Amino acid sequence: MRVTLFHREFGQKLFNALHAMSFDGLGMTRPSFSEKENEAHEMLCTIAREHGLEIRRDWAYNLYLTLPGRDRSKPAVMTGSHMDTVASGGNYDGAAGVVAGLSVLCRWVKAGFVPERDTTVMATRAEESVWFPVSYIGSRTAFDLLTEEDLQAKRSDTGRTLADHMEACGGKPQWPHTDILQPENIDCFLELHIEQGPVLPSNNAVIGVVSGICGSMRYRHGTILGQYAHSGATPRQFRADTVVAMADLVTTLQAYWEQQENSGKAMTLTFGVCYTDAQQANFSAVAGKVSFSLDVRSQDAALLEEVDSHIQQVVQDVAKRHNVTIDLGERTGSAPARMDAELQSMAFDVSRALRIPAITMASGAGHDAATFANRNIPTEMLFVRNENGSHNPYEHLEMADFGAATAVLDGVLKLRAERI
Repeated sequence: MRVTLFHREFGQKLFNALHAMSFDGLGMTRPSFSEKENEAHEMLCTIAREHGLEIRRDWAYNLYLTLPGRDRSKPAVMTGSHMDTVASGGNYDGAAGVVAGLSVLCRWVKAGFVPERDTTVMATRAEESVWFPVSYIGSRTAFDLLTEEDLQAKRSDTGRTLADHMEACGGKPQWPHTDILQPENIDCFLELHIEQGPVLPSNNAVIGVVSGICGSMRYRHGTILGQYAHSGATPRQFRADTVVAMADLVTTLQAYWEQQENSGKAMTLTFGVCYTDAQQANFSAVAGKVSFSLDVRSQDAALLEEVDSHIQQVVQDVAKRHNVTIDLGERTGSAPARMDAELQSMAFDVSRALRIPAITMASGAGHDAATFANRNIPTEMLFVRNENGSHNPYEHLEMADFGAATAVLDGVLKLRAERI
């Protein structure tokens, strides 16, 4: 199909350019609010100018590329995603959604199609919260939902604040912020994204029509403090062994997660970080300190609170059993979000018309689309299959699949943009 081929060729060209500008020797590294992220945004602007699209940046330097509609007073159709990556990530997480949206607008321009209402591609800033301990920075700044405390969060690699990095990139973090999005001015928001797990390949499906986005509850900087002691001279009953306590914490909460699954409650629980102190720990000593992170996700907000209460009790029990102190640190997280039923139906209708295999699925990972949905804006996500997960250098997106998924995005956006 001609539409699919256009999107496939457009995507290949831009993904090649992104690889050239961001490859670090292993994967892609475009930190949030960095020169590399700026460079990626400017590449988008260059293409937008070539196609006569309007270009706007808000106070946080989120980027908006707009094809004006015939009636500019009507709520706009929006699509997009983010351009930052985790360290040594893949070439498609986030970027695929922005590239797909821009491909749709460029195709419309070349075809001479003028939508009834404005159609905008948004490239958000700082979606990957590995850089700053704040969720959905770009989309939340767009609606002016960040606090002064959020703006003082420090980037993990530089130690400089979000406000500092934002200003260095051209943003204006000082209040008041006037150029913010208003929900009543947005008809809908669609975000295309690579799938970040194995569901689509295992179901022989190209497209995932997302039903909802999980919320998260995170303890990023947990610590267990005990007592360093000689491994040979300290009997077990005299130890305050943080490694053993950590093992108990992990196995106890893993067993709890299995119980929750067996009772039909959908969640995930992950210890993504776990390490002893590199300077003090050694093979002949009982470890006196362990650091860890804990990440819990679910589409059920009440379940997240239930799990947190259980974690607090387990922490007390484990600390008492092993004579250690456990500090979970500050809790952060994000709210779950439901996707719009009408947009899901449209996505399936377009997929069937194009003979592109699609299934319904939930998103276990968080996305900017959740911010839009929780502002009561009709929102939908489209996943495109990817063999090797995400947040790693081995993300693999077949351009034929990208072309097909973007054709579905194209169709749904056009249906919404043509509405009188």
